[in-house]
Amino acid sequence: HISLSDVTTLTELRAKDHSSRILYPRHRSLLPKMMNADMDAVDAENQVILEEKTRLINQVLELQHTLEDLSARVDAVKEENLKLKSENQVLGQYIENIMSASSVFQTTDTKSKRK
Repeated sequence: HISLSDVTTLTELRAKDHSSRILYPRHRSLLPKMMNADMDAVDAENQVILEEKTRLINQVLELQHTLEDLSARVDAVKEENLKLKSENQVLGQYIENIMSASSVFQTTDTKSKRK
């Protein structure tokens, strides 16, 4: 004689058993052991490829940072070069003005003008 509570309990047990099989299915090896070994070899090869890709990505990122640093350095050197050229022009004009105002350089200045 099965009561209604027994039927409810059996239904709950079946539902729990079914849900546990969905969450934790029983391991059924459909592939022979040789296939599993091949899959392990493929996994190992994939791991090596992934490590190589990661190494290459890190190397590319490092080279990009180096390039950015070098580019910034080139920009700084160009800026410094322009500044020095401008200062040289000012100093050259200043020296030329002093030489033209001085009687000591008048003879040298006229000789250079004749050439």
